[in-house]
Amino acid sequence: MIVRPALAALLFTTSLYAAENWPQFRGPSGDGQSDATGLPVKFSETEKVKWKTAIHGKAWSSPVIWGSQVWLTTAKEDGTELGVVCVDKESGKVLRDDVLFRVAAPQFCHKFNSYASPTPVIEDGRIYVTFGSPGTACLDTKTGAKLWERTDFVCNHFRGAGSSPIVWEDLLIMNFDGSDAQFIVALDKKTGKTAWQTPRSVDHQDLGKDGKPEAEGDYRKAFSTPHVFEFDGKPVLVSSGAKAHYGYDPKTGKELWRYEDRSNHSAATRPIAGFGLVFIAAGFGKGQVLAIKLGGSGVLGADALAWSLKKSAPNKPSLLLIGDLLYAINDGGIAVCVEAKTGETVWSQRIGGNFSAAPIFADGRIYACNEEGKVTAFAPGREFKVLGEGQFDAGFMAAPAVSGKALFLRTKTHLYRVEE
Repeated sequence: MIVRPALAALLFTTSLYAAENWPQFRGPSGDGQSDATGLPVKFSETEKVKWKTAIHGKAWSSPVIWGSQVWLTTAKEDGTELGVVCVDKESGKVLRDDVLFRVAAPQFCHKFNSYASPTPVIEDGRIYVTFGSPGTACLDTKTGAKLWERTDFVCNHFRGAGSSPIVWEDLLIMNFDGSDAQFIVALDKKTGKTAWQTPRSVDHQDLGKDGKPEAEGDYRKAFSTPHVFEFDGKPVLVSSGAKAHYGYDPKTGKELWRYEDRSNHSAATRPIAGFGLVFIAAGFGKGQVLAIKLGGSGVLGADALAWSLKKSAPNKPSLLLIGDLLYAINDGGIAVCVEAKTGETVWSQRIGGNFSAAPIFADGRIYACNEEGKVTAFAPGREFKVLGEGQFDAGFMAAPAVSGKALFLRTKTHLYRVEE
């Protein structure tokens, strides 16, 4: 059984673009990996920084890169203005700083989140930006012109939006999982018109401690980003909601399968796959990593779960699959390496700090950025080995990006280009 990223993701990884462009959340293939080489391993606020550019507002979205441009979303801390910043990749100069949406009465956003947490997705000539229900837009990357926008999706994100969009073929696909509505939608990326929209099918009427249904709030929302995999020659759109993880036909939005996980909610990561399994960090609640067998249909039973990891499972940072080993860094700074096929722990190591940002793998090493501003580079493999560490003035909520021989790091206050 073969699992691979679907065609659209593979197009990002052609030899022309793989090492230069970072087009979406978690990079060219959406799995946090790059084939770039020559990257720095030891660096800091004052070491190997080619440029440092202040980025206004409060935003946890990751940078995306195409050609000579680096794009980021940002927002006023109170959510009344939502926009984009475009930076020249070589010089760090701000090329564009545009407000896309003005919001008179923003939804509540938890102070740990931001009003600009979803990462954009970019391709040649276009960038697709979403802030959840307040607005989604497609921009011309040469002129900054808004080609289309959508402001009609109704979803109370309850703690703020977090799900990033993805592009698959001619579709822009997004998760909306809020306290009042839960659905996944695909837009025609050329026009912004709805191609399909599918409501989540899980029943959220679980009984809480008071005996009343947990019909709203934290138990219904999620922040995860979907991913399309090719399994046995067919594309499968894997998407995590609250209390369930789903497989859809990305062409039509038809639900193919559902794996219920009612002990968890608020899934916040992007799934990865390999060896006939899809690996998912299930979210808050009891918290665990799930290895679900692909190829099933309908409501999956217990036999669809190959294994689960409960100890030191992450809530927010996404996973890495390198060879036959799966890596996770939990919110409290414990890194874990397990056998991907069995879930057997190879090693567990505390690297320190608190983590929200997803780690990446590039140039033979794993880069992990914590909320206190520390970057740790360590070697993948069956023995834990730190290769380098560096400290920055502000903390990291956004995952790193890679282009050429440089790392692009977004802290809470600045964007850095770091290279040898």
